Amino acid sequence: MDLVANAAFWLIAQTESPVAEPRWWQTPLEWMAQMGQWLGPTGTFLLAFLLILMCLIAWGANLISLPGNWIAVAMLAAYAWLGPESGRSAIGYPAVAAAFVLALLGEVFEFAAGAVGAQKAGASRRSTIFAMIGSMVGAIGGAVVGIPVPVIGPILAAILFGGLGATAGAMYGEWTDGRNWRESWTIGHAAFWGRTFGTLGKFMAGLAIVVIAVAGVLFK
Repeated sequence: MDLVANAAFWLIAQTESPVAEPRWWQTPLEWMAQMGQWLGPTGTFLLAFLLILMCLIAWGANLISLPGNWIAVAMLAAYAWLGPESGRSAIGYPAVAAAFVLALLGEVFEFAAGAVGAQKAGASRRSTIFAMIGSMVGAIGGAVVGIPVPVIGPILAAILFGGLGATAGAMYGEWTDGRNWRESWTIGHAAFWGRTFGTLGKFMAGLAIVVIAVAGVLFK
């Protein structure tokens, strides 16, 4: 009799005990992993569409000096891990590795373009920091200014204004560091071309990553 009573009390305690809540990072990951199972082909399509959309947004983030390519690589890795394992919309880890290499090449090109120009002109660390700030502010402003021209307007304006912002920032940094305007202009000129070519290289690498994402989920 005591054994039956103890078993009953144990069952009641288990029923009334609070269920452990999932950790903050488990809920979105489980949602992404189960979305395709819940909605079937529609869920898989939505996941693929979301991946392409996020990669496009990340690609555009390169224009305002954000790590857009690495964000896209992270999206691809998450999709390869949590998305469909087989079928037309599946993306394998070789595609993620290729995107990683492209993102790395984009960073190397951007750094090399900026460093070579600044080194030749004799830029100081202060002007380099202000050039980075100026390029980000200029790129954001350019993207807004270029909105009236569909698609290509914000892209071209962000690249141009980003270069101008880098020029202004570098010149301000050198001028406040004691250099005259002629020397500051030389360094600002180098900052413009370094930032412009670096952004173009990184932007093209990001475009290749977007192509990998689109080809991975649509063309097999």
